[in-house]
Amino acid sequence: MPVSDTPPILLSRKLPVRRLEIALRGDWIATAARPSADEALAQLGKEDAPAEVCFDASGLGQWDSLLLTFLTLIENRCKAAGIRVDRRGLPDGIRGMLELADAVPELEGVRRASAKTGILGKIGLLGIAAWEETIAMLGFIGEAALGFGNFLLGKAHYRRVDLYLLIQECGANALPIVSLISFLVGMILAFVGSVQLAKYGAQAYISDMVGLGMSREMGALMTAIIMTGRTGAAFAAQLGSMQVNEEIDALKTMGFSEMEFLVVPRMLALILMMPLLCVYADLLGMAGGGLVSLGLYDISILEYSHHLLARLRFQDFAVGVGKSVVFGVLVAISGCMRGMQCGRSSQAVGMAATSAVVTGIVMIVCADAVMTLLVISLHW
Repeated sequence: MPVSDTPPILLSRKLPVRRLEIALRGDWIATAARPSADEALAQLGKEDAPAEVCFDASGLGQWDSLLLTFLTLIENRCKAAGIRVDRRGLPDGIRGMLELADAVPELEGVRRASAKTGILGKIGLLGIAAWEETIAMLGFIGEAALGFGNFLLGKAHYRRVDLYLLIQECGANALPIVSLISFLVGMILAFVGSVQLAKYGAQAYISDMVGLGMSREMGALMTAIIMTGRTGAAFAAQLGSMQVNEEIDALKTMGFSEMEFLVVPRMLALILMMPLLCVYADLLGMAGGGLVSLGLYDISILEYSHHLLARLRFQDFAVGVGKSVVFGVLVAISGCMRGMQCGRSSQAVGMAATSAVVTGIVMIVCADAVMTLLVISLHW
C-alpha cells in the first residue's frame, strides 16, 4: 500500500456564472486522513447554491478508493440538489471509474427494506418465533431422551471422568450457595408467618408452616432457581465456547453423538444431585425457621422439632424430591439447548448463558405450577 508523502488538501472557490470549483491537492490514499467535505457540502445546500460543480485536479498526487468515495459523496449530493457536475477536470482514470459505476445500475432488493411493522404484524412475528422455539425445544428434548435411553441401555459413548466431575460440580461445589439461600428462605418464611400467627396466639405452628413450605415447595423451587443461575448458565457457556471453537463439529466428524457425549452426562449429574440438594435445603430451611422461633418467641428447639415430626409426612418430602428431579432435567435441557444453539462469536456465548437462565426459570415456574395443581387434585 502506498504511503502518503503529501497530505490531501481540499479547496473550493466560486467561479462566475454560478459555478463552484473544488480543487484537489496532495495524495488521496487510504493511509491518509480524508479532509472534511462539510464546507463544500454546505455551499451546495444554500439558497444561492451553484448551478454547476467542476473540479481542479492539477495538484493531485496519488489516489485510490478514498478519492472515489469522496467524489461519489459530492456527486450524490449534487444530484439530490439538482446541480450539474462537470468531470472534465478529473484525470482520465477517475472519470472512467465513475462512468463505470454510473453504467451499472444498483441491483433491486440489495438494500435492506426498512418498512415499519404494525402491531398485528409484530404479534404475528412473535407467534411465529414462539412456534419455532417450541418446535426446536421439542426436537432437542426428543434427541436428549434418545441419548438418555442409549445410556440406560449401556450404548452411550461418554467419558466417566466427565460424569464424575459434573457430579462434583453440581453437588458438593453447590453446597455453599444452597446452604445460604435455603437457611435465609427458612428464616423469611418463619418471620412472615409469625407476624400473622402471633395475632391469634398460634406461634407454636410456625414449625408446621415452615416444614410444609420447605418440604413441598420452597426447598425444591429455590434449589432449582439457584442451579439455573449457577449450573445452567455454566452449561450454556461451556457448550457455547465449544461451539465457537468448533469442538462440537469435531466430535460429529469423529462419529460421536453430541447428545450422548455432552448432554446426557450433564442431565444425569443434575438428576442425581438435585434430590440430595433438595433434602439438604429442606433441612437447612427448617433450621432457619427454628432460629427465628427461638429468637422471637422463645419456642425451644425441642418443641419446634416435636411439632415438625408430628406434622410432616413422608409424602411431603416425596413431593418436593419428585419436583426436584423434574427441575433438574429442565435446568440441564435449558442450559445444554442454549449452548448448542450458540452462535460463532464471543458475544453469542454471553447471550446463550443469559437465555439459558431465563428459559430455565420460566420452565421451572411453569412446571412447578402444573405439578402443584396435580398434587392438590390428587389430595397428596
